[in-house]
Amino acid sequence: MTGAGARMAAEIAEQPSVFDSVVARRTELAGVAGRLAAQRPRFALLAARGSSDHAALYAKYLIEVLLELPAGLVSPSTTTLYGAQPDLSGVLYVTVSQSGGSPDLVEATKAARGRGALTVAVTNTLGSPLAETAEHAVHIGAGEELAVAATKTYTATLLTLYLLVDAARGGRGEAVADLGELAERALAGSADAVTAAVERYRKVERVVTTGRGYSSATAAEAALKLAETSYLGARAYSGADLLHGPVAAIDSGTGVVAVTSKGRGGEAMHDVVAAVRERGADVLAVGSAAADVPASARIDVPATAEEVAPILEILPLQRLALELSLARGGDPDQPRGLSKITRTR
Repeated sequence: MTGAGARMAAEIAEQPSVFDSVVARRTELAGVAGRLAAQRPRFALLAARGSSDHAALYAKYLIEVLLELPAGLVSPSTTTLYGAQPDLSGVLYVTVSQSGGSPDLVEATKAARGRGALTVAVTNTLGSPLAETAEHAVHIGAGEELAVAATKTYTATLLTLYLLVDAARGGRGEAVADLGELAERALAGSADAVTAAVERYRKVERVVTTGRGYSSATAAEAALKLAETSYLGARAYSGADLLHGPVAAIDSGTGVVAVTSKGRGGEAMHDVVAAVRERGADVLAVGSAAADVPASARIDVPATAEEVAPILEILPLQRLALELSLARGGDPDQPRGLSKITRTR
């Protein structure tokens, strides 16, 4: 593919091989995880921005469910803008940044380390300011990403975080051993369904994405991708939060992307999908349990252990964002007002 969207398309297609490469480094990641687990942290905090923030949300579920360790998402501005200095002794502080160059994340990580936290940088850029600031640096190894919209760095970050948490609980990565092959199937098998979804949504201006549990991260990332590439008014909600008020704004003019994979999170989405369908929404179900809900259209994804499903769920949604942008006359490689590294303070 050449022309508009060529970089994003190439990097979406590259992900199966990236997954194989990350899994091949499992022993290296397990060594880092062992050193972190030996510190026996009181709880974990995760700091991130943009797509990395959605990866951090995924990690929060992994840490709380698989390690049974309390975890929370950090607001970097409490440090960078307000100068808060909480006691972080005995806290695992994980900063996730694909570029490792955001000044506020570097500053917040430096401050956390100074207040006693065990700091870890998860980044795709060796030698970045963030990697040099944290006590431990974990390289996700996705290779250089040229497209503005993050695709392979996002999923490689998810996989890296999963392998770290799995190793910390004594796992050996069995659930992701064949992830590269499954990713190939997810991309190839969803092509026609994605094309059909583009035709359904090319004229819509408002989209709501929703998921439960681990898939909340997928919903958040899908909304970001649709907003930044197709300029849609896209909002993400947990399925539970959606029913607590925002569902009132959903009608026949709303496109709803419901992420529903096999497991407890997917099961909890049945009532959510039924509720938005009753309000006339056009519902696109995406995931390994898409066939189990009353959707208008479906994109199936190969089944995996529930805790690794978000790594596959997002693949056809990345393709949807790419193709929808092109169908609407845009170029997802040159989204207006965006650059590869966003510098916030």
